[in-house]
Amino acid sequence: MAKVKTEKTPVDLLTAKQAAAEHARLAAEISQHDKRYYQQDRPSVSDADYDALRLRYTAIEARFPDLRTLESLSLKVGAAPTGKFKKVRHAVAMLSLDNAFEEQDVVDFAARIRRFLKLGEDEKITFSAEPKIDGLSMSLRYENGELITAATRGDGAEGEDVTANIKTLKQVPHRLKGKQAPKVVEVRGEVYMTKADFLALNERQKAADEPIFANPRNSAAGSLRQKDPTVTASRPLGFFAYAWGQMSELPAASQSGMIEWFGACGFNTNPLTKICHSVEELLVFHRKIEEQRARLDYDIDGVVYKVDRLDWQERLGFVSRSPRWAIAHKFPAERAITVLKDIEIQVGRTGVLTPVAKLEPVGVGGVVVSNATLHNEDYIKGIGGSGEQLREGRDIRIGDTVIIQRAGDVIPQVVDVVLDKRPKDAKPYRFPKKCPCILHTEVMREETATGEEGARARCTGEFACPYQKIEHLKLFVSRRAFDIEGLGEKQIELFFENEWIKEPADIFKLPVLNKKIKLEEQEGFGETSVRNLFASIDERREISLDRFIYSLGIRHVGETTALALARGYGSWKAFHDACLIVAKDDEEAKAEMDALDQIGETVIESIAAYFGESHNRGIVERLTNEVNILDAEKSKTDSAIAGKTVVFTGSLEKMTREEAKATAERLGAKAAGSVSKKTDYLVAGPGAGTKLAEAKKHGVTVLTEDEWLKLVGG
Repeated sequence: MAKVKTEKTPVDLLTAKQAAAEHARLAAEISQHDKRYYQQDRPSVSDADYDALRLRYTAIEARFPDLRTLESLSLKVGAAPTGKFKKVRHAVAMLSLDNAFEEQDVVDFAARIRRFLKLGEDEKITFSAEPKIDGLSMSLRYENGELITAATRGDGAEGEDVTANIKTLKQVPHRLKGKQAPKVVEVRGEVYMTKADFLALNERQKAADEPIFANPRNSAAGSLRQKDPTVTASRPLGFFAYAWGQMSELPAASQSGMIEWFGACGFNTNPLTKICHSVEELLVFHRKIEEQRARLDYDIDGVVYKVDRLDWQERLGFVSRSPRWAIAHKFPAERAITVLKDIEIQVGRTGVLTPVAKLEPVGVGGVVVSNATLHNEDYIKGIGGSGEQLREGRDIRIGDTVIIQRAGDVIPQVVDVVLDKRPKDAKPYRFPKKCPCILHTEVMREETATGEEGARARCTGEFACPYQKIEHLKLFVSRRAFDIEGLGEKQIELFFENEWIKEPADIFKLPVLNKKIKLEEQEGFGETSVRNLFASIDERREISLDRFIYSLGIRHVGETTALALARGYGSWKAFHDACLIVAKDDEEAKAEMDALDQIGETVIESIAAYFGESHNRGIVERLTNEVNILDAEKSKTDSAIAGKTVVFTGSLEKMTREEAKATAERLGAKAAGSVSKKTDYLVAGPGAGTKLAEAKKHGVTVLTEDEWLKLVGG
């Protein structure tokens, strides 16, 4: 469990290089927290801590739009399924919500809606407001009124099939009530456990000498993810319905109307849900719910506001990983005090050295905290943290008494140092100048765009550094990459230490190598486990293009960027050839890659650097000899613009440019920011300038706004 801090330098003072570096750091940190929360049901940071990271991450992207690639965590939700259950592809993605922390954030939320829809000041916006349940998100699919599948959120696109377990919940009807339910109905909501049931369950767990749960959310998730449905049936789980996915038809025209319909179908809906007609009413409702929070028998961590009209919801659409028409207004945090016992150094996949605080375990609202990330050397010195979390000049020393903060009902963060309790012999921490690996490679601080010293320290050993090699291999076998069952972190470390696996291609040679090493005779293995491992390796000799690209571990190329690159190039050969040309600094090849939606200079530079190294090219070549890489899937959207690349320029009169881009993406097109010879349509309004000239130069079809609306069906 760890505390989290954001950097101290205000976003508006960051240089482009500083922003890119911190953006990458935040991405890696947030991804790890997502994995622990969504896959392991053991979050390692508090809600407020996590939200602070997300807030700074999106603020950096807002100021430096080129950083917002398709890899961006702004476009992601959750984490990939754990593999324990069969995977289910969501017909409609299960997205997350943006957060509001201050009342002004709610005011701004309403103002954005008004601007996006071009609403006059006298036109009222009606909202549906409801408590934000802290449970496990669930999607229930009904066909012809019968419950067919139940799936967790997973990574938003793909979840886990927990149908057998969900059918044990009394508040989930196996058949929808009423006679005229739509043919396809996906009801979404939250599986939760009441506080009273949570305490009773932990008493039973303790009596049976079984592990106890940290909080009701973890207990609900753990109960639902049982292999044996009878175990789930023995746990008192509830379900609140509040949203929907795929619907063959909508039985209501408003959010509140849909909630009423859910109740008529037999679902439990939150009785505290309220209609509000202004921002002022929303804020009054939030204060009222916060006052009632302690008296509620289920955990909540805020209030959710949604635009009530469904036609407005459709027009507003989605941005990043969340809808424009909804927001979660969070509650404040809780605090406690503990002692920092030690500071350890961890080396990541890209060689970044991250200091980790080892804390005297302390409980905050039922959660025990023992570890905390300290980010970097400057942060420890008190010159690189967030001014709102660690006060100026308060360096962190071993032996210090520190204040930790907890928000929601998850895990805390360190927010301050209690100087009057500092031991007299406490000395300033000396950050290592050499990597802790056996090579003791020199550690260098990154440079900013202005040549100044950056915040992060990186091992200069590259692939010679064992830590970095191991982290690359761990990424390669991870769920979002090759997903090789039986090759976890411990196995990778063991195989690397014994030199059985030095690079990814070696994994596929293990069955042959085993004639020599006889893995089944090694401690912790047996004939069955080895047979299963080799079967899992064989199953992964065929892989999708996007997963393969992601597995290479190219900096700034996460799974979403990998998917964009896969769709953009279609095949491994086309992508590989393009990368080799980009590595030679070919301007045309770089321009073609840049034309892909949200693929920017940072990603292109990373790809060029990766394929510019002969060592990397060798790793890739040996790997491709072992696997079959499938071509990317074609878009299944049947609209007239599916798969097309569209650029908007000039002033649009019937909708905002933001809404036009959202419409294009919803219909399966790529909304690019610049014109190239691969652009299919340029939609030009009054005032179109250089983009129009560029389109004519490349022979791109130019449409007026009316022609565009006719093409997409209004």
